Amino acid sequence: MASIFGFRSRDPARDRQADIARLDRLAKLFEQISAEIAAEKTGLESRYRKTATNAAFLVEAMENGSASEKRSSEVSALTQSILNCERRIAALSRQHGLMKELRRSLDMVFDAGGESDSAATADFAKPAGASRA
Repeated sequence: MASIFGFRSRDPARDRQADIARLDRLAKLFEQISAEIAAEKTGLESRYRKTATNAAFLVEAMENGSASEKRSSEVSALTQSILNCERRIAALSRQHGLMKELRRSLDMVFDAGGESDSAATADFAKPAGASRA
């Protein structure tokens, strides 16, 4: 489009394609980070269950007299490990929640950016994993 002053603006469809590509990259990054967080949390939860089980058996053995009281330092170490796991799992849960929030915000930005475009253009493409509510 040309104006009387010689300034040419870019075709809105080209702008929309650039926006879609940018938002798509960002959506994929959020999804990748979410997957990393979920994988770390899953592994940590598995180790947490094993550590809690080991601690329970050790405490039971100590109470039954089949393990020496000298092993109480092991119980303390296992307890500290359990507490650390709980803190990390909570942090990962918060991070995962933030990624979900950011992803929803991205959808809102995308949807808001497409309001003025025609329905055909708006349905042309959407960032990865985006859903219309």
